[in-house]
Amino acid sequence: TLTKDFISTDLPLVMPALGLEAEPIPLWWTSDFINSSPPGTAEKDEKWIVGEFNCSCVGISKCLPAYCKEDTPNACFNDIPKKDMVEVRKIGSLVGRKGLAILAKKASSEKQAKTLDSLKTILSSVGLGGNENLITKLTAWKRS
Repeated sequence: TLTKDFISTDLPLVMPALGLEAEPIPLWWTSDFINSSPPGTAEKDEKWIVGEFNCSCVGISKCLPAYCKEDTPNACFNDIPKKDMVEVRKIGSLVGRKGLAILAKKASSEKQAKTLDSLKTILSSVGLGGNENLITKLTAWKRS
């Protein structure tokens, strides 16, 4: 299917193609697909192209009443109808959890890098700098 192929085949190539290989894909984004195949093409042979990626202002329809525009400059979260709040909170919580997980992973890797730098400094101060075998053993021991 289009979605499965895009996620498994194409998506891993998107960020590197944009020069953003070191960045995670945006948490919340959309893609507009355009079927470029002639009418009557079998589904398995269809060719789809991405017309645009939208990463900055993806419309969450249930939240549109909170969107500030020229005619609603004071719109806010409280303008979302109560009947839509369950879904809005569910979506917001999901995005929040995903964002927090990304930040925690980054913080953890930064902490590991600082710990490794500190270990190398300590070993250098006692004449064991550059002993990669010892560093490997010590970092493996610390994790166990």
